[in-house]
This record gives sequence, structure tokens and C-alpha cells, in this order.
Amino acid sequence: QTVWIARHGNRIDFVNPDWFLTAEHRYDPHLSEDGHIQAKQLGNRLTGERISHIFASPFLRTVQTANHAAVALDLSIKLEWGLCEWLNPEWMTEMPETESVADLCRRFPRIDASYKGGVANYPETAEACLKRAGETAKRLAAEFPDDMLLVGHGASVLGTAIGLAGGAETEINASLCCLVKVVRQDVQWSIELNGDTSHLTDAETTLRFN
Repeated sequence: QTVWIARHGNRIDFVNPDWFLTAEHRYDPHLSEDGHIQAKQLGNRLTGERISHIFASPFLRTVQTANHAAVALDLSIKLEWGLCEWLNPEWMTEMPETESVADLCRRFPRIDASYKGGVANYPETAEACLKRAGETAKRLAAEFPDDMLLVGHGASVLGTAIGLAGGAETEINASLCCLVKVVRQDVQWSIELNGDTSHLTDAETTLRFN
């Protein structure tokens, strides 16, 4: 079983920080123009892999990234709150408001509205975020024994990879639109790709989380 883990592409508030000042959903930025290019390159990279399921955080940037992959792989998208952003009170003053599932389904017909995922609670510590993401990855790998793609955020990329294959000291590269490949052989998981960005023509050189 192989679990691919990807971070979303570049986000509009990284390109234009003033976007935050007038946004309807301030903590739910969409992909920037180059973020869409990154996400398409991610989808192209995964074409031909034996992926059967795509799970994505319900934030817009992760759904958009997952949708590019879903188009390339001709798969549906399952929204999973267990993969969401670190709900850090230093970054956000309240539980972030995202688009409703109904609105996301209208915009992205590949979303499987019947899937009911986990939950995340605001506020949370860094340790709680890593634990939540790691437990989510283990639950999904057990419930869906086929190969899968998890699309999340910097913190949830760390949490899912560490939860499956390492300890808290494991070094994970979680740059924009990176790929982590975690493979299970018997009961042991191993990391075969760690934050690979070779599929990107424009990879970030400075890691940003928020």
C-alpha cells in the first residue's frame, strides 16, 4: 500500500498579502495563478500511479489542488477535516470559515458528497495538530487499503507522514506542492520520497507555513 501526501500549491495571500484585508473567508485563500500551474504539474506527475482514492482538506486551496489531481487521475475527491490546516490561535482568531460542502460540490463536481470524514477542533497546539493528522492518515490507510493521495497543508503533511512512518524527530520537507511517498510492507511503513518537488518548474526555495 502506498500513501502519497501532497501540500497545496502556492496561495493568493503569499503572492498578495493584502488579499487578506478584504477577503470574505480570510483564512481560506485560493490558489494563486502559479499555484494552479504547480497543482497541474502535481497531477501530471501522479498519472500512471495506482492511486484509487483522493482525500483533501476542505480548505479551498487544498480542494483546488486535489481537483487538478482528480482530473488527471479521473477520480473523485473525499473531503477530510482530519487533514486540515493547523488551527493555530496565533494565526487565526477563530475557527476558520470555509466554503460550505454544498458550495464546494457545486464548484467541484468530483467531490464525493456522501463521504463523511473526521473532525478538527479550534484552537489546537502544534502537538495536537500533528497527532490529529497522523491519526487521520492511519485511519484512512486502514479503512481504504488501496493506494491513496492525501492533499493537505504544511502541518498536516508533517503530521500524516510522521504518523505513518516516523517519530516526532523525523525531518519532513513540506514545501508547496511537494510529494511525500510512504509505502507499507507488511506492518512497517517507510518514506520513499520526502518532499519531492522534481515535478515542479517553479518550486519554492524558502519554506512557508503561514
